[in-house]
Amino acid sequence: MTRVFSGVKPTGHLTLGNYLGAMQRWAAADQHQADALFCVVDLHALTVDHDPARVRRLSRQAATLLLASGLDPELCTVFVQSHVDEHARLSYVLECVATDGEMRRMIQYKEKAARERVRGGSVRLSLLTYPVLMAADILAYGADQVPVGEDQRQHVELARDLAVRFNQRYGHAFVVPRATAPQVAARVMNLQDPASKMGKSDDSGPGIVYLLDEPDVVRKKVMRAVTDSGREVVYDRDARPGLANLLEILAACTGGNPSELSGAYTSYGALKKDTAEAVVELLRPVQDRHRELCADPGYVEGVLRDGARKARAMARPTVDAAYRAIGLLPAGAGAEVPVTV
Repeated sequence: MTRVFSGVKPTGHLTLGNYLGAMQRWAAADQHQADALFCVVDLHALTVDHDPARVRRLSRQAATLLLASGLDPELCTVFVQSHVDEHARLSYVLECVATDGEMRRMIQYKEKAARERVRGGSVRLSLLTYPVLMAADILAYGADQVPVGEDQRQHVELARDLAVRFNQRYGHAFVVPRATAPQVAARVMNLQDPASKMGKSDDSGPGIVYLLDEPDVVRKKVMRAVTDSGREVVYDRDARPGLANLLEILAACTGGNPSELSGAYTSYGALKKDTAEAVVELLRPVQDRHRELCADPGYVEGVLRDGARKARAMARPTVDAAYRAIGLLPAGAGAEVPVTV
């Protein structure tokens, strides 16, 4: 069976972009069609300045929302990255295979490092090397497919390169994964800046619909979305990015086609109103289920504990094999090797 791995980073509250670009598909398709693992990648949240208490709070919230979105622990494995030591173990080994040039070419590193410098902060070494940790996240489980947004494809390509390079140099240890993405709304854009993605750690709150936003807040944000010059409602991502974003969101919420939906509207206002209501209805069952899960924290803790146990059992053989292949002495073998002083 095909194995799928993907995750969410607890650096901010999860957004409509996270849901339409990934979580909805995970629940509707991936967990039913594959041996699927979904992870809260909390180690990645440590690559920039952070509040430890906030990271813990957002990690729990993210895990709860994954379950609220429809992930079923009977069908898939839901866990927290830091609960499985194999991620960190494999990351260092892969750092010994990756190159400095590869890391510095990563687009997200360039963008995030530039923002940190503008804010007057220092750039942590982990920000440079975290794509290797992401590769370890994927390769540890022998994942065939990694469902990600367009902005993460470069990181999956790095994982592929590292897997091929390791296999060629040290012997076959890793499955070479590939990125997959939904056809519509793979990258939901900021409602106030349709040239930028709707990121959960973005500072532009009015342009971001969070999964736990109240219905009236959702409506207000969508109705105030930036559109484009002109009056005709057409789907053209290059010439009309604001309209294209609204049409793609509406299409993703309703199962429609952005180009076909554009022909049903003669005004921006009508499109915004229908898009806002579609988003409210899409999020309603997620928010209802989230409230139920928050009232039973022991259930969420149990799911994460069982998920970590299952994930550890899957990852350990692969990581142990990689350690042997690259030349590390197996644990317990030292007693069998005579030591000469």
